[in-house]
Amino acid sequence: MMRSVLGLVCVFILLAVFGPLLAPYDPTEIDIPNRLHAPSFDWLLGTDALGRDILSRLLHGARWSLGLAFVISLIGLFIGTALGLVAALFGKTVDWVVMRVTDSFLAFPELIAAVVIAGVLGGGVNSLIFALSVTGWMRYARVARGIGLTLQTRGYVVQAKLAGLSPLAISRWHYLPSLLPSLTVVWTGMFARAILGISALGFLGFGVQPPMPEWGTMLLDARIHMRSTPLQMMWPGLAVVVCVLAINLTGDALRDSLADEDAEQ
Repeated sequence: MMRSVLGLVCVFILLAVFGPLLAPYDPTEIDIPNRLHAPSFDWLLGTDALGRDILSRLLHGARWSLGLAFVISLIGLFIGTALGLVAALFGKTVDWVVMRVTDSFLAFPELIAAVVIAGVLGGGVNSLIFALSVTGWMRYARVARGIGLTLQTRGYVVQAKLAGLSPLAISRWHYLPSLLPSLTVVWTGMFARAILGISALGFLGFGVQPPMPEWGTMLLDARIHMRSTPLQMMWPGLAVVVCVLAINLTGDALRDSLADEDAEQ
């Protein structure tokens, strides 16, 4: 099961990297005479309301959806890990301030907060990245802070402090190696959440702007024709569901394997 799910994730990653090379048509090319064409040998998944090949748009959209999700989840990882380590290393006052800020961000639903931020800034890739990055760092901070606090009493950390090492050096050589496995598990979940967030903002019109293909904007374009040509909306929706499910299952498998290793130790 684990191998099949991991293989599916690898397929999506390969499609995001090499998909545009495999696309049979230009994803933005308009062909009105062949609009809303059913799946055929010429158009394997059919065409949309402007006659654009859905398969080509899906393959190009994988790069947008997964590529932006990768960037957003990495930004959240860096911000959250840094704040979590600051909270763990610089005393109770700093810890209290950082955690109260984290709790304030967690008090608002992430997607709603991202929609508000993207709505204020306007649609576009930069607004999308900023909105989802600002609302996606809190779980990393909590994990980094929790593990950091447990490491403070370890002998090698105490010796490093007595030796006069800076907090940055202690974080690099002692904290980050211990944080990496847990943060990897959190990152897989946040990567999947970023894909959902990108698709949701795209569906609401705040994400990648037309004519660029992205799974959320494809759902938005197909919404009007949902009853007459439901397949047009099914393909990008299926891509989002399968991709997010595969990534989440991979994260669950990583968590279970780490739990088994801890139990053996």
